[in-house]
Amino acid sequence: MLENLKKEVCEANIELFKRGVVIFTWGNVSAIDEESKLVVIKPSGVPYDQMTPNDMVVLNLQGEIVEGKLKPSSDTATHLELYRNFKEIKAIAHTHSTYATAFAQAGKEIEILGTTAADYFYENIKVSRALTEAEMNEYELNTGKVIVERLKDKDIMASPAILVKTHAPFIFGKDVLNVVHNAVVLEEIAKMNFLTLSLNKDVKKIDDFILTKHYLRKHGNKAYYGQS
Repeated sequence: MLENLKKEVCEANIELFKRGVVIFTWGNVSAIDEESKLVVIKPSGVPYDQMTPNDMVVLNLQGEIVEGKLKPSSDTATHLELYRNFKEIKAIAHTHSTYATAFAQAGKEIEILGTTAADYFYENIKVSRALTEAEMNEYELNTGKVIVERLKDKDIMASPAILVKTHAPFIFGKDVLNVVHNAVVLEEIAKMNFLTLSLNKDVKKIDDFILTKHYLRKHGNKAYYGQS
């Protein structure tokens, strides 16, 4: 079942590990099959260098396991809540990458300070509110809910990531390859911002006209970056 998607999701998890965006078992990638509405996700706690496509877990949007012998990621309820609420999202990555997580722990948005960020994100990377003590009873589900709460009025794919306060980033993609790309880019931009702010704490967000130019040359109907 969904053999190609299981292979893609497995390879995506391993790619994040190879690129140093996750270490040990600190992260997960999932993807949704548009036709069946089934979700493929990494199993919980399985080292990246031991994973195979057959280890991936297939679930429906209600969280019921359709196929798989292993437990799904502990963050599964967060992923499913996002898929249920944002039809644009086709893949999700969750990492604890160093610089993006530092911004999440600080409760500070990753601002669009330069053209590198503007090539990928049209708005600042937002920060969700912290969960309450009561919300910890359904921690992973409510993590999804606070993300939905923060992004419900946003064009979620124009800035495809969020920082969960005190936790870490969740990244969104139009497919598995795209979400890996976005996760790696987010960490690099977070690192650039950290260094920029250490050099000039008063630096301001990039001018809107530069932001718009750089973002639209890569995205939208009139994009001209790359080969046709």
